[in-house]
Amino acid sequence: MQLVRGLHNLQPSVNGCVATIGNFDGVHQGHQAVLNRLRERARALGLPCCVVISEPQPREFFNPATAPARLTRLREKLELLAAQGIDQVLCLTFNRRLSALSAEDFVQQVLVKGLGVRHLEVGDDFRFGCDRAGDFAFLQQAAVRDGFSVEAASTIAQGDQRISSTRIRQALETGDFVRAEALLGRPYSMEGRVLHGKKLGRQLGTPTAHVQINRHRAPLCGVYLVSAEIDGRLRPGVANMGVRPSVDSDGKAHLEVHFLDFKGDLYGQRLKVTFHQKLRDEQKFSSLDALKAAIDADVQAARTYWQNLLSTTTLD
Repeated sequence: MQLVRGLHNLQPSVNGCVATIGNFDGVHQGHQAVLNRLRERARALGLPCCVVISEPQPREFFNPATAPARLTRLREKLELLAAQGIDQVLCLTFNRRLSALSAEDFVQQVLVKGLGVRHLEVGDDFRFGCDRAGDFAFLQQAAVRDGFSVEAASTIAQGDQRISSTRIRQALETGDFVRAEALLGRPYSMEGRVLHGKKLGRQLGTPTAHVQINRHRAPLCGVYLVSAEIDGRLRPGVANMGVRPSVDSDGKAHLEVHFLDFKGDLYGQRLKVTFHQKLRDEQKFSSLDALKAAIDADVQAARTYWQNLLSTTTLD
């Protein structure tokens, strides 16, 4: 899959492409249905398929304090899009200049001259351009004039509710990982590189891997049963996701994972941590002794869970 960072780096194809535009946070089952249709249309026309995204996402740019927590970082999103068979991702820098672009200029600069789009698929509630002036009706008119087709992506539902990133965040907030997995089409996970931390867990007898998640906010907060593949083997563990109120908190989200019965050096390794069950909310403890007692109880709960699971299956 080809990644193009910014419109200025785009080399227009002679024949154009089939494209869609959106945040695609989580690349969930609804997104996957859109991408399946995109690939089918691209195959029928003999063209590459392209997904247009932006960094940061618009709500993060305009009001980062109230923007929803991301399900996936950019790197994770790109990996998921590549797994869906997408040929190209155009990642636009969302800044003052892009936000001030009129709907007409967006169509001309991005879709027509930039991508040479032959077919476009977007949600029927898609809005774009300065002050969100462009809508699906505007695109239909532009398509007739500029020689491309446009189609509304039909809503994908599970039961009687629309599949959305918002519903997945709600499921994660309540610890409903079964629901989150059903909406995503895979267990929820977060990826990051293991960095050196404060090593407080080592002092308390439960060494942890400090996984860099590069998020100011995360869709999870609490203590969780997790697993990760290390050296080809799936390792069970327990993780704290949150702002670490019992230590010197910087207000940012941190992921600390203790892997049961594991001894080894993980520094510098990239881990994909999968979340299975919530044990409790994150708490602020009055002393290190109280924190240690809570961690020991969490580890024992994790050990019991994994032992029960191993009695019916194997992680190796």
